[in-house]
Amino acid sequence: MTIDTQTENLLTNELIELLQSAGRIIEINKGSFLFQEGQPASEMFLILSGRIQISKMNAEGQELYLRLCSEHDIVGELTLFTEDPRYIFNARVMEDGHVACIQLDFLEKALFQNSNLGYQFIKWMNDHIRRTMTKFRDLVLYGKKGALYSTLIRLSNSYGLHKEDGIHLTVPITTQDLAHFCGTAREIVSRMLTKLKKKQIISMDHKKIIIHNLDYLKSENDCENCPISHCTID
Repeated sequence: MTIDTQTENLLTNELIELLQSAGRIIEINKGSFLFQEGQPASEMFLILSGRIQISKMNAEGQELYLRLCSEHDIVGELTLFTEDPRYIFNARVMEDGHVACIQLDFLEKALFQNSNLGYQFIKWMNDHIRRTMTKFRDLVLYGKKGALYSTLIRLSNSYGLHKEDGIHLTVPITTQDLAHFCGTAREIVSRMLTKLKKKQIISMDHKKIIIHNLDYLKSENDCENCPISHCTID
């Protein structure tokens, strides 16, 4: 089946409209949790505004950041079509906003009844899984430095503003945040950032990173030039 770009975009809008209209809309406050790992799941969520950090905690209490999500991102999606659904990640609110809450049974029924919506959701899930796989590839194959460079590249694709002096990340990212994305200690990330600053690859402006030489990060990471849609942090 061939679907042209105009129809594909229409389906995307149709899915977003379904998610926005279903269930209820709630306010989210910075520092709170939308859901936590192990909790029974009856809803998934569409972010209308604000930002949510998706993470995983191991038995020793070490946290690994997986996604930084914003408007029109879906979270809690891995609970669909499962028995005794429970959330497998933590969703911490990083910026005040609102989310639409969608009952899982309602969405499952809608996807079964509307093949166009079902196709669009499967396509979104496939892209989402591919993005996740590339993140783990960078972490496992290229080590801590590769994970850091990959995180900076992904942040630039998701939250980068291109200016004359480089790519300005529009979200504040601390050294500890980057360490959580890389699965390593803050001190290790701090040393790597210092080296990048000395080489004038990056600089800092009021806790926000400016990337001056994105090509350097890509070359050091043996970048495969995959589509930007597969190289984001959300």
